Order: sequence, then C-alpha cells, then structure tokens
Amino acid sequence: MKAIELRDLSNEELEKKLVDLKEELFSLRFQSVTGQLSNYMKIKEVKHNIARVKTVLQEKFIKNKTGSIS
Repeated sequence: MKAIELRDLSNEELEKKLVDLKEELFSLRFQSVTGQLSNYMKIKEVKHNIARVKTVLQEKFIKNKTGSIS
C-alpha cells in the first residue's frame, strides 16, 4: 500500500482501513505469542501501513483546517 493510493480515499474509508489494520496487527501479535506466525516481517509491514494511514489522515486534517481559514 502506497501513500499515493491512500490519498485518493475519503476520510471514512481511511478510518475504516485504520481499524482493519489495527485488528490485523492484534491478530498477528496474538499469532506471534502463540507461535503460529511464520512471517514476522508482516508485523512490521502492518505497522508501517498504520503509520501511512495516520499520516494521510493528518495531512487531510491540516489541509482542511488551513483551507477553511482562507
């Protein structure tokens, strides 16, 4: 998932994506603790995707905040 793809999504879609990614991270952590996880890099990838979604949401928030003042 790239930030360019995320910027095309609406705020509601980004919020849903964030919730889905957090659920996935929880599941991966649970699998890691129980020894069922075979690809530990997936945890890192999901964390990076969460950060990307949060960054795009913050960019949109700042853009809307400064755009309404002008």
